[in-house]
Amino acid sequence: MNKIPSVNLKDFLSEDPQTKQKFINDIGKAYEDIGFVALRGHFLDDELVENLYKEVKNFFDLPLETKRKYEIPGIGGQRGYVSFGKESAKGKKEGDLKEFWHFGQYVENNPDLEAEYPKNVSVEELPAFNAIGKETYRMLEKTAKYVLRSLALHLGLNEIYFDEYIFNGNSILRPIHYPPIKEEPKNAVRAAAHGDINLITLLMGAQGRGLQVQNHKGEWLDAIAEPDELMINVGDMLSRHTNNKLKSTIHRVINPPKELWGTSRYSIPFFMHPVSSMKLDVLDSCIDEEHPKKFEDITAGEFLNERLIELGLIKK
Repeated sequence: MNKIPSVNLKDFLSEDPQTKQKFINDIGKAYEDIGFVALRGHFLDDELVENLYKEVKNFFDLPLETKRKYEIPGIGGQRGYVSFGKESAKGKKEGDLKEFWHFGQYVENNPDLEAEYPKNVSVEELPAFNAIGKETYRMLEKTAKYVLRSLALHLGLNEIYFDEYIFNGNSILRPIHYPPIKEEPKNAVRAAAHGDINLITLLMGAQGRGLQVQNHKGEWLDAIAEPDELMINVGDMLSRHTNNKLKSTIHRVINPPKELWGTSRYSIPFFMHPVSSMKLDVLDSCIDEEHPKKFEDITAGEFLNERLIELGLIKK
């Protein structure tokens, strides 16, 4: 496959069974072949997107000492600000050329999960920042719910199989700023080649070159979304749960050509995580003689903790 397939979520929400089934077939095939799709018909409107980018740029334009107030020690970067170069890809010692912010779950009616998750961090200098972040989080979470419903049907599961695991799930909205590059980077790129940890990732801001996806032949493809599209990919948790039937694809964000080094890049992924108690044991329906069970049993919380240690965000 040499191009990222495109689908429209409105087809899945259609009352026509054939239109809905075609969406299920198309997204299922895309995730089995390359693990990425470009998705239109999501729940973000233009005004919300515009306001979010404005607030995100305002935050990253704040002085470093102001941003550092919001870097919370001891929580593995799961909420608030993470400063430039702190995160590195698995197996890579150089830090990525980025700074970012984390919005987390807004827990409903579950004191145990409220106690488990770090609290969201409020930016006092920007009165609208947190409200707009929360609204974006909710709309992306809603979009992700329907994508997972389509995948449940593709896998032969009950349509709402994932719903109980993602309600109050440990999902993260991460506005990222890749600052202008001021000198030749030594072995560092904006985001080194990696797979995502979670169930699925919904990415805003994949317009223009930068994001690249590795196909099964090892070739790097540019993944460029249209202005009204989200790029959505399978994460390692879902890949593991489906015995690698749905592919978690390696991807990266390359440095721009030298003439564009003076420009910033912004992208905003939403990492859809389940509750930590979800068992990621391989689904029976994804095991047969040709596809023996590839992964040991593990919960989502245990898997996340292992990966945060590998990323350098939690110290052993």
